[in-house]
Amino acid sequence: MSLILLAIVGGVLTILSPCILPILPFLFTQADRTFARHGAPLLGGLAVSFVGVTALGVLGARWIVTASDVGHWAALAALALVGLTLAAPSIAERLARPLVRIGAGVAAAATSPSSRTGSFGVGLATGLLWAPCAGPILGLLIAGAAVQTSPGRTVALLAAFAFGTCLALAVVIVAGHQLTRRLVRTAPMQDRMRRLVGVAVIAGVVAVALGWDRTLLARGSFVQTAAAEELLVRRLGRPPDARPAGKSLDEFVADEAASPALTDEGEMPEFNGATAWLNSPPLTRAQLRGKVVLVDFWTFECINCLHALPYVKALHAKYAAQGLVVIGVHTPEFPRERVRENVERELKKLDVAYAVPLDNDYAIWKAFHNEYWPAAYFVDKYGRIRFHHFGEGRYDDQEKVVQKLLAEPGPAAGR
Repeated sequence: MSLILLAIVGGVLTILSPCILPILPFLFTQADRTFARHGAPLLGGLAVSFVGVTALGVLGARWIVTASDVGHWAALAALALVGLTLAAPSIAERLARPLVRIGAGVAAAATSPSSRTGSFGVGLATGLLWAPCAGPILGLLIAGAAVQTSPGRTVALLAAFAFGTCLALAVVIVAGHQLTRRLVRTAPMQDRMRRLVGVAVIAGVVAVALGWDRTLLARGSFVQTAAAEELLVRRLGRPPDARPAGKSLDEFVADEAASPALTDEGEMPEFNGATAWLNSPPLTRAQLRGKVVLVDFWTFECINCLHALPYVKALHAKYAAQGLVVIGVHTPEFPRERVRENVERELKKLDVAYAVPLDNDYAIWKAFHNEYWPAAYFVDKYGRIRFHHFGEGRYDDQEKVVQKLLAEPGPAAGR
C-alpha cells in the first residue's frame, strides 16, 4: 500500500518537472471546454497509453519496442491533424466531408477533438509522446517492475503514478478553462484563441518530432523534486537491501548530504549481462584493476541524465589520460531506449566517446543495487566502490573524488 501511495505522490510531483512542458500544448486543446466532457477523457487516454506502453516495455514484451516507435510517429501525425483543425477550421471541414456519408456522429468522433471520443484519442496520442523525468520515485517503480516482472503489480504501480499525474494535470486543465472563460468573452476572441492553441499544438509536434524538446530541457535547470522524492522513497518505498553491502540504510542516504569523504562501499560488481558494448570491447573487473573507474547509470531520454552528461564527459576528457575509465551503463527507462540503433544515434549526437554497455535486462543495475537515473559510482584502483552520487549536482565534489582516487597508490604490478 505504501508503494501505491508513493506512486500517486510521485505522479503529482511530475507537474513540477520539466518533462511535463512538451505535452502542455496538447492539454490546452481542452482549455475552452468542460472538464467532465473533454478534459477527463483526455487524461484517461493519456493514462491508458502511458501505462500500457510502459508496462509492456519494462515487462520485456520485445514487440512493444517497435510498436511504441510506430505509435510515437502515429501520435505525432494525429496531434498535428488536431492542431491543423484548430488552427484552420476550413481544413477540419474538408477532412469531415468524406465521413459525412458514413454518418455525422462518426465523423464528429473521428475528426473533432471537441467530442469525448476525440478527447480520449488526443489523450492516447499524448501518452505515447510523454516520457516523464526519471526521478527517484519513477526510477524505483520502473526498475522494480523490470527486475521483479510481476505484471499485476507493475500495472497497478504505473496506474497509480498515472493517476497522480492526472490529478495534477486536471488542475491545469480546469485552471486553463477558468482563465479562458474570463479572457475570451466574444466569438471572435474564441476563434482566435482556438487558432492560437492549434498553432501551439503544431509547434509542439514539430519540437517533439525533431527532438528540440529534449535538447531545450537538457540545457536548462528547472524545479527539482529529487530531494522530496528521495525522502519519500526512503520513508515509504526503498527496499531494505537496495544498497551496497556493509552499508546501513541511514548511512547510505546520509552520504548524499556529506562532504566527499571516501569510504569502502564494497567491491565493484562485474559487468556481466550487458546485451552489447558500444565504443569499447567488453570490460571486466580484472582489466580495470589499477584504474579509477566512474560507473554512470543513465538513459538517453532522461532529462536529468542529460543535465549531468556534460560533466561526465568533462571528467572523461580531463582525466582519461591520467587513468580514469568512464563506463556509461545505459539502462533503458522506456521501450525506445532499448533499441541499439537508437542508442548509437544518440551517442553520436551527444558526442559520447567512452564505453557504453547496454543494460537492457537490468543485469548491471541489479548487480550494483542501483535505483536511480542518473547514478554515479566511483571505484578505486583496487576495484572498491569508494563514493556514490544520485541525481544531478555536486559536480565539484565528484571531480574532487576523482582527483583523490587518482592520487592514491595502486596495486603493484603483477599483484
